[in-house]
Amino acid sequence: MDMHNSEGRIAIVTGASRRQGIGTAVCRALAANGINIFFTHWSTYDHSMPWGAEEDWPALLQHELQEMGVRCEHLAVDLSVVESVTRIMNEVEAKLGQASILVNNAAYSTRDGYKVLNADILDAHYAVNIRGTILLSVEFARRFSAKSGGRIINMTSGQALTPMPGELAYISTKGAIEAFTLSLSADLASHGITINAVDPGPTDTGWMSEDIKQELISRSPQGRPGQPEDAARLIAFLASDEAGWITGQVIHSRGGFLS
Repeated sequence: MDMHNSEGRIAIVTGASRRQGIGTAVCRALAANGINIFFTHWSTYDHSMPWGAEEDWPALLQHELQEMGVRCEHLAVDLSVVESVTRIMNEVEAKLGQASILVNNAAYSTRDGYKVLNADILDAHYAVNIRGTILLSVEFARRFSAKSGGRIINMTSGQALTPMPGELAYISTKGAIEAFTLSLSADLASHGITINAVDPGPTDTGWMSEDIKQELISRSPQGRPGQPEDAARLIAFLASDEAGWITGQVIHSRGGFLS
């Protein structure tokens, strides 16, 4: 991909805490195009999930990206804390400079369903998936001073295409991000910033059991679930100059997956 002026730009990628995650794949894809990387991670959340935390991964990823020839810094930060937004932006500017790309990849997701859903579950999803994403996006936009080349890429989950039973809090917050993406795009277009959302479809980031994987394969025209690199290639394109005319879109990159 000819990224034109990508080399030397700075990207913020949230939620790059695991080897097999989309965040890690995005960092690699952007770094391969000469983009300097600032990524965030939060192992406390990973410890609470079935896949567990990889405490050594942030340092290993930083070294890997630096070996690719770009500058890289990272920060352990809880995006459910309001002050984390200012902390992230200040750290980026102090260590790397002004960012021109923001990838809101970090997410909070637990199973719920109508029998157990309560205010605490809703609030936990809201704090990261809506409030964290929105506040980081608008702070990024307020600090962006170039005339063009600003990029915000959000992650969504295709909740508008098919039901996702047992994930009511998650799909509600991700649906809000789709609406936010469209409306903010109109505000930011004249300021040289595009904003889009990517739905990567069912992606094997380590959460799939073998039974789930086989079920998804049976519904996939390409005979496989998505891989983190599939999403990363699209995100790298949306971050490039070639995507400057694309904004306010939710791109369903699902490999033809049959819901």
